[in-house]
Amino acid sequence: MFADFQLGADLTGKRIVVAMSGGVDSSVVAALAARSGAETIGVTLQLYDHGAAVGRTGSCCAGQDIRDARAVCDRLGIAHYVFDHESAFRSSVINQFADEYLAGRTPIPCVRCNMGVKFTDLFRLARDLGADCLATGHYVRRVEGADGPELHRAADPARDQSYFLFATTAAQLDFLRFPLGGMPKPEVRAIAAELGLGVAAKPDSQDICFVPDGDYAGLVRKLRPEAETAGEIVDLSGRVIGRHKGLIHFTVGQRKGLEIGGQPEPLYVVRLEAEQRRVVVGPKRALAVGAARLSDINWLGGGYQGPMTAKVRSLAKPVPAVLDGDTIRFLQPEYGVSPGQAAVLYAGDRVLGGGWIEATEPAALAEAA
Repeated sequence: MFADFQLGADLTGKRIVVAMSGGVDSSVVAALAARSGAETIGVTLQLYDHGAAVGRTGSCCAGQDIRDARAVCDRLGIAHYVFDHESAFRSSVINQFADEYLAGRTPIPCVRCNMGVKFTDLFRLARDLGADCLATGHYVRRVEGADGPELHRAADPARDQSYFLFATTAAQLDFLRFPLGGMPKPEVRAIAAELGLGVAAKPDSQDICFVPDGDYAGLVRKLRPEAETAGEIVDLSGRVIGRHKGLIHFTVGQRKGLEIGGQPEPLYVVRLEAEQRRVVVGPKRALAVGAARLSDINWLGGGYQGPMTAKVRSLAKPVPAVLDGDTIRFLQPEYGVSPGQAAVLYAGDRVLGGGWIEATEPAALAEAA
């Protein structure tokens, strides 16, 4: 269609829909689109009901953020539409977040949001508006390859969001544009300031948007009171060595908060057994994982069969691995691999795809296999 637009591009006759969260990144994308000559339409999804949205800060797509997005569009002289997706967001993202914790898993709601309300629903809206593409403020690159568009890491490693976009389909990638993928954040803020956008110095959203205070356990407790049912803390042999106040306070690899004294070595959460409301702990070596079984694998690699790396947490470093059917096998033991998280596969900077971690195999068992 056309390359990701930059200042100075001439896209006269094109129509670009920009997903606007009210932050500086999506605002600059809207500005770049408008300055390119394309007809530009800003779209914001309201993800909270009016009462909850008013005054909410530190998130996105909330009360003040919607006002900020509208002010930017007014400044740029472009249309701005707000669509109420509170019900869909609650059911597909927030409720699932709570259910995952209840099941002893560690969820990634940002991926679920991208898979659902942000991409699927925004795609439909953009198509209905007759857009040539949907542009977002994500820090990731869309690169034209020999077999079509590819998804690549952002040029700025500190801002890269490719891990959260692994579930982007080939059809979606064909329609998406990521104008900020080749820019460092200071340059984005500089553009916002140069264009007189009121959000130029607005802080980035932190934590999970619907938990701006970082109290995940409090939200889950409110939605699923049974999640704070107390239970046993046991060692690898099944011996009871303590009690806990609810699985929602723990995740695989956690060391703090166990409140278990008198042990010969530090203990970590090795797994959570939701049906028994049991936290299993062990020494750090018990966290070594040799393989992980994945579900809902999304593959963007085409016929790629070369070496690859796998990233099992958003802040983890990619490590050498191979994909064997629906199983990722690590060439060296990997630590902190938790069901509910995603394993994202890369070939250099290119995103090959990924899937959801359903179960893990201890390194010793994987080696024996």
